[in-house]
Amino acid sequence: MSRLTTLLFAATFALAAAAAPAPARAQSSAPAAAPMDSTALPQVGQAAPDFSLASTAGGTQKLDKLKGRTVVLYFYPKDETPGCTKEACDFRDHRDDLKRAGVVVLGVSMDDLASHRRFRAKEKLTFPLLADTDGQVSRAYGVLRQRERDGKSFTYIERTTFVIDKTGHIARVWPKVSVSGHVEDVLAFVRGS
Repeated sequence: MSRLTTLLFAATFALAAAAAPAPARAQSSAPAAAPMDSTALPQVGQAAPDFSLASTAGGTQKLDKLKGRTVVLYFYPKDETPGCTKEACDFRDHRDDLKRAGVVVLGVSMDDLASHRRFRAKEKLTFPLLADTDGQVSRAYGVLRQRERDGKSFTYIERTTFVIDKTGHIARVWPKVSVSGHVEDVLAFVRGS
């Protein structure tokens, strides 16, 4: 083929390819997580959704009983998993600093109280874990997600932290938390507020 014929062939092929519909993208085996419903994260300044949940400290923990105190309410996916363990241990290891800042730390997942007790004892956690077994509080805070994997649908909590001020309003939100350095960020915020 002459150089001109080769160029004409290449140009014709390029035009045909441009006119053809784009090929469908392969679907990932782990599609993006989606909220379970239209409940969005509470925004800074809004009243924090009230709750009453079973606590490893005994009885139930009610948010309205903590008015007058700053609350760090952190939601995590599952007890005794690597990221959740690191996050919980980071809060534990900063206990004295958080206490000096006047903060109450509460961890929430959909694990039951027995799982929370084992996790708390194993990791020597110094703050209560709350059992949101039906996901209602997680839904109210907009952190419940649904994902499909291998044809099966499952529900989980997206790692998120809220600081609730002394009046019961959202002071700060950290969505989609990256565990490394997170507790230091929370501590810097509560010290400055």
